[in-house]
Amino acid sequence: MMTDPTLVSARHHDPGGRLKRFGLPLLVWALVALAGPAASAVDVQDQERQLAQLRERIAALQKRIRQARGQRTTLNRQLEESEQAIGRLARRLRVLRGRLERSNQRLDTLHRQEATQQRALAEQRELLARQVRAAYAMGRQEQLRILLSQQDPAAVTRVLAYYDYLNRERARRMTQIRERLQALAETRAEIAHEQQRLRRLQAEQEERKLALEAQQQKRRAVIAQLAREIQGQGSELARLHKDEKQLQALLRGLQQALADIPAAPAEQIPFPRARGRLPWPLKGVIRKAFGDPKIGKLRWDGVMIGAPEGHDVYAIHAGRVAFADWLRGFGLLIIIDHGNGYMTLYGHNQSLFKEAGDWVEAGEPIAAAGNTGGRKETGVYFAIRHNGKPVDPIRWCRRPRGRRVG
Repeated sequence: MMTDPTLVSARHHDPGGRLKRFGLPLLVWALVALAGPAASAVDVQDQERQLAQLRERIAALQKRIRQARGQRTTLNRQLEESEQAIGRLARRLRVLRGRLERSNQRLDTLHRQEATQQRALAEQRELLARQVRAAYAMGRQEQLRILLSQQDPAAVTRVLAYYDYLNRERARRMTQIRERLQALAETRAEIAHEQQRLRRLQAEQEERKLALEAQQQKRRAVIAQLAREIQGQGSELARLHKDEKQLQALLRGLQQALADIPAAPAEQIPFPRARGRLPWPLKGVIRKAFGDPKIGKLRWDGVMIGAPEGHDVYAIHAGRVAFADWLRGFGLLIIIDHGNGYMTLYGHNQSLFKEAGDWVEAGEPIAAAGNTGGRKETGVYFAIRHNGKPVDPIRWCRRPRGRRVG
């Protein structure tokens, strides 16, 4: 081990050990303080480079998947396009609902503010009216009358002071009334502006709803044609085998893309340590459990949770979105990498809220439940994979109540 000659020299000239007690800690602190900003900048640049690298790899993988989709039937292509459009419309409607809710809350606040201003204005007017009536009752020569009616000079001075105070108070009341009227006018103008904005949002929402209904009608027609095209169990079984192989290829590609990029912050609880305590992605009923027969010899490698369309789907653990796109047989699918070879899959969503490369926290909304991928029932396909191999979610998530989860 090499020794810094500077430190050796310092030790020879420090027989009392002061360098050991004071100099070294100060030296270390100074070095850390000097290196801190530079190290921080390097870390940020490194993280940005890793994110760009990750997005590039995932984009290349998705390009290969899209090229493979070129061989799919016209009906499958139409189904994908229709469900992608539905996902975009549903996401836009979700944003609009949030804006409408905030706009309504703002209107409620403004109306309450207006009512408060009205009450305060009425009180100021009443107080001013009392002062005016009192002044009128005293007549027009108030100050002269006071001077002539008082014998004691001290009393005259005191009464004139009171009289001056009343005049100043009256002027102050009138100023307050003007300010209240101005504030009330501004509040009413703001209410009118917010109402106009609300009407625009409602009109856009109605337009999006109509477009969504048209896309859903188109989707139903495509699904009906696909059902007629699939004749017999053999054709369906072959399709499911292809879908499973495509998913396996996707997962292998994602693991290769993520191989040398950290999947989660160091302070996060590792996924394996959360076994048995993980939440479910949404409230619902398990329609298909892990290992249930699917068709032929195929079995469910995840669970199908039945839930109403549009219900939020939540990430069960922190991680990074590795895939967020449409995949045949799984519809709008989002895959989150949690590190240590663990991934969670959420399929058949109505819409996706995240993109590849995004970080997500546990309990953060990532999608909305749906029936994309050609399903009839709404809900979410939920699966956990370790190094590409499926594991039973019931062994990892909180114990269900019967078949109810979440």
